[in-house]
Parts: sequence; structure tokens; C-alpha cells
Amino acid sequence: MAFENPSREEIKQLLLGSKTIAVVGLSDDLAKVSHMVSSAMKDKGYRIIPVNPNADKILGEKSYASLSDIPEPVDIVNVFRRPEHTPKVAEEAVAIGAKTLWLQLGIANDEAARIAQDGGLTVIMDRCIKVEDSILLPHGK
Repeated sequence: MAFENPSREEIKQLLLGSKTIAVVGLSDDLAKVSHMVSSAMKDKGYRIIPVNPNADKILGEKSYASLSDIPEPVDIVNVFRRPEHTPKVAEEAVAIGAKTLWLQLGIANDEAARIAQDGGLTVIMDRCIKVEDSILLPHGK
């Protein structure tokens, strides 16, 4: 059976119930999409946790080398990495007990989706979290 993203209503409920977003591949470069999207989500009230082994701080938050280094619960793992890197991220997301694996616009990987779903996570692929949040929660939570 082919992968299918959750319905818009399910995504809305997921966003309403989420506070903490770990962003894998978050860049400290202001011109990068990962930075712009994460900054917008932070402005909407989400707690952003950068996952980038090459940065100390991004968006004023401590950056971690991997998901397993994060010392607090994570609701959504938002991924800005090439598709071939996402199965490992999915394994880590399952291991830390995240609720959702979200692969950004242009990123999809059936193996990553299977790993995350088998681990009990909701999976969203090839969608921009900022766009979905803006459409579904235009006035915030």
C-alpha cells in the first residue's frame, strides 16, 4: 500500500498538541530554508531544538549533534536532510520517543516512513510544516 499523509484535520490536531520541534539539519545560515521555516515556527510559539553537529547555537537555542543528545521530550522531529539520510533519523526519532516524523517539502523516503510508523510515530512527508501551520492555524494555537 502506498504511503498517504494524514488528513488536514489530523495534521491540525497534531500541531495543536505539539510544543517541541527538533529540527534535524537546521542551518545557522539565515538564507537557508531550514532557518527561515524554523524561525517562523519559533515565532508562532513552538520550542525549536536545533540538531546540527556543526553549530553551537541556532535561533538562540543550544544545538545538539543528534536527536539522542536532546535532554527533553520531543513532539515532532522535522527533517531537512536528503531522503537517503532519513531512515537513520527515523530510527533515532523512534528511539527518543518522538510522536511525529515530519519530512519537509521535497523529502520522502518509504523506508523512513515504515521505520517510524512501525515505531508508533505519525509520519508526514513532502510537506512544509510552516505552510501547514499557517493554513491550519492561521491565528496560532
